[in-house]
Amino acid sequence: MYTLAEDLMTWTSRLERLLMQFQESGNTFLLTTIVLSLSLGFVAHRIRNNQQKPTLSTSVPTSNHSSEMLSSTTAKAAPPTGSVIVSKILIHPIKSCRGISVQSAHYTPEGIENDRIWCIIDAQSLTVITAREVPKMVLIKPSIEPDGTLKICFPNDSGCKDFSIPLKPADATLKSWTNFPKIVMWPEHNPVDGYICESINEAKGTASATLSRYFEKPVHLVYKGSLPRKIAPTTSFPALDATAKYQDMYPMLVLSEESTGAIEKELQSHIGTQGIDERWRTDSVPIERFRPNIIFRGGGPFAEDDWEEIRIGSDNSPPITLVSKCTRCLLPNVNPETGERDKAVPYKVLMKFRIGLDPTHRMKPCVGCNAVPYGNGTVKVGDWVHIKKMMTI
Repeated sequence: MYTLAEDLMTWTSRLERLLMQFQESGNTFLLTTIVLSLSLGFVAHRIRNNQQKPTLSTSVPTSNHSSEMLSSTTAKAAPPTGSVIVSKILIHPIKSCRGISVQSAHYTPEGIENDRIWCIIDAQSLTVITAREVPKMVLIKPSIEPDGTLKICFPNDSGCKDFSIPLKPADATLKSWTNFPKIVMWPEHNPVDGYICESINEAKGTASATLSRYFEKPVHLVYKGSLPRKIAPTTSFPALDATAKYQDMYPMLVLSEESTGAIEKELQSHIGTQGIDERWRTDSVPIERFRPNIIFRGGGPFAEDDWEEIRIGSDNSPPITLVSKCTRCLLPNVNPETGERDKAVPYKVLMKFRIGLDPTHRMKPCVGCNAVPYGNGTVKVGDWVHIKKMMTI
């Protein structure tokens, strides 16, 4: 029995071949007919195999790779215990702003504690703003203070005054803030909720006014409300039942630190082409560009591509399932130190050797894996990473 991922890859391959054959012919009617026929054929094929589709469950899911495994299916050997460790932990309290490196962090099924619990929205459209649209967002520096506040600092030349807010506002505080129940994260997904933030050390409206000055348009800083935000299932985990905060989609992002070395090595062979500047002969690609939460060392470049389930710290820690590859946009092209977006790096480099890894977005490059924890736990720098299940191939 074919898996959904294999079905998608098969039908996509057929469609790509036909598109290549008819793209130059200009036969729009014939091309449209072929696309429609293939789409209907794929739907019919999935209906015939619908009995194989698992039902939703709150337990740790089993991927299509495992549940529909053929007798000839194999998996790579898992790295020995102790060979892979946690080398860095990054928290991004405000979506798309500067991350914070910490030595330890708690996590829940919704991700690393305090990660992306705040975001900045357009005051008119109520749409979440990211560094994809406003690269200089990465220069805003949140810091978690000992007294439990979140201090927000701006570049010296921005003309914006630093201010502080409660990291986790109390219920009484939230009741005094304006609530927006329909903030737009992605137009094709359900809206999310959030509360307009007020500074704790300045006059009412200071947070919005200061950020609006920085963004040069009306914006609000908002805190994620209590309404669960359901996330989309993946090809490998069609029964995925999980929620998140203001992450792009999935609760946690993991990545091996050796991956940036592989990217830099590939980069060297493309300098001088496709707008890749000579400066990249000496400049590096820091891992912070990819905005992961947990960074590993010891498995090798892109080691997490082959992992399905891990536990961090001990065998008794909650399982963390790697539910999909992380498809990449142009955000990693933004330099976290300058807020400037490079016209080519690393995106064009990734397109050379990191495509074809996600079955539903075969032409998008992938770096890192999206993960879902199944319980509450703590991760510390230096923790062993126990790879409990490998992806089958």
